[in-house]
Amino acid sequence: MRAGIEQHLGSQQVGKVVYGSIIGLALVVALETHPPASGVMAVWLVGTAVAVGLAEVFSEVVGTETSTRQPVTRAQLLHFAEHATAVGFGVAFPALFFVLSALGLFGVATAFTIAKWTGVGLIGFYGFWAARFAGATPHRALLKGVLVALVGAGLVLLKSLVH
Repeated sequence: MRAGIEQHLGSQQVGKVVYGSIIGLALVVALETHPPASGVMAVWLVGTAVAVGLAEVFSEVVGTETSTRQPVTRAQLLHFAEHATAVGFGVAFPALFFVLSALGLFGVATAFTIAKWTGVGLIGFYGFWAARFAGATPHRALLKGVLVALVGAGLVLLKSLVH
């Protein structure tokens, strides 16, 4: 399992998952004030993940074809799809907590809280490991992880100030 995690952390998918996580966190934070039912929220997150993933593929295809003046190859399309899947995973990940809420394991308010703070934690986790893989000491990597997590925490704070 550790080898799989290390392989993932060393891949290009990490940046895409972080990107998707920020989108998912923004959606969670935006909808928390007037929360839909847990099942509805899960569907919205998955639907947003699909839409953002398709937008990722489409924008890469358009960008590649306009810059190279050639059609996208099957291999390129598969590469774009891999990136889109990682973005979609980041967006859809909080849906898990809303599914658990819909199953009655906890309330919708708890699902929002868990979704928000796991999103912030995930962003910080990836920031930490990015710094470690780039050669930072554990203390400097922790600082970078905290600073990156503050991006997500900033979304949460902005929502609390506006509400």
